[in-house]
Amino acid sequence: MVSSAPRRIVCLTEETTETLYLLEEGERVVGVSGYTRRPPQARRKPRVSAFTTANIEAIVALQPDLVLTFSDLQRDITRELVGRGLTVFNFNQRSVEEIFEMMGMLARLVGAGARGAVLEAELRAGLGAVASSAARFPHRPRVFFEEWPEPLISGIRWVEELTVFAGGTPIFPELLAASAARERIVDPALVAARDPEVILASWCGRQVKKETIRSRPGWDATAAVRNGHVYEITSTYILQPGPAALTEGVRQLHQLLCHVAGVDPAAAPAPEEKMDHELPSRSYHRT
Repeated sequence: MVSSAPRRIVCLTEETTETLYLLEEGERVVGVSGYTRRPPQARRKPRVSAFTTANIEAIVALQPDLVLTFSDLQRDITRELVGRGLTVFNFNQRSVEEIFEMMGMLARLVGAGARGAVLEAELRAGLGAVASSAARFPHRPRVFFEEWPEPLISGIRWVEELTVFAGGTPIFPELLAASAARERIVDPALVAARDPEVILASWCGRQVKKETIRSRPGWDATAAVRNGHVYEITSTYILQPGPAALTEGVRQLHQLLCHVAGVDPAAAPAPEEKMDHELPSRSYHRT
């Protein structure tokens, strides 16, 4: 723990940057990841990292009193920064509840605990609205979320949990607790055998090629391919474990599932919540 509220913070992933801005503490952010997209004004900050690599000298030059990193994928960056005498906090959220824990902890770190509690209540209310809307579905469509095409990787825990909020039924519930990508590799033949009604894809750093998905052996027989329910969700909205996934990400999931279920969405996304509509799409592989 830092001894007092940090004033100069470097965020090496987007979700901590966005959280600080939502806490109205964006002025504390002095450096960000080059993949930062939300909110747009954060892109004016110095960009000092990719995802698994960072410009250590540039970070040190910013004289941060706190650097925020993510998971074992940034362990080498974390180790080097600690070796240079910097204070580093490494988050490792993998579920919806852990996302809330991350945001609450970050709020307390910057002395914004009260605002953090309000933000959490707002986000939980939003999830509740989506879940209430999904309760109107005549049935919950079977969903396969594809995080990577080769090898074929199914969705990480927070994505599968948000799919449930949005009204779907993940076809690989047994993989819910699997955090590492290698633990979520699935056999394409098994996907076909479980006959998803919807295929949602978000390939980190790559545009989804729907024809590649539709042309896999046996997949033409799935309800999703037969009925034209193969969709892409931009990774910025769903594959960063933070506010974007809890707002725009889950609402996009819900809108698509409403279409499949044949009902009108009652929890449509507010345009201002996208926060990044004028910026080009960029993403990164994090699992």
